[in-house]
Amino acid sequence: MDIGVEHRPGGLTVLRPAGRLNMTTAMDLRQAIVALVTSGSPFVVVDLSQVDFIDSSGLGGLVSGLKTAREAGGDLRLAAPTDQVRLVLQLTNLEKVLIHFDDTELALRSWSE
Repeated sequence: MDIGVEHRPGGLTVLRPAGRLNMTTAMDLRQAIVALVTSGSPFVVVDLSQVDFIDSSGLGGLVSGLKTAREAGGDLRLAAPTDQVRLVLQLTNLEKVLIHFDDTELALRSWSE
């Protein structure tokens, strides 16, 4: 899995995973989030616009990332979930835990409001 990283002012970071977020790639996402948080960027937006599939392991990676960010005094937000990702979030009720926005800019602005 390819994960793009974009650093923004104020300790905000956007992660852009692409492809399938499943058992074989969830650890890559977890490690990317831990690396960001430990380097001083605890506010993370995960842009899911290029994720075409997510399973329970992928959801676990996002929940783990949320916990890591919050333990460091930050937070994790999701942006631009695809239809498949949105459906899985709804079916698992994780849409109530993992806050998501229609696009990355809205997710980033949510911290300043």
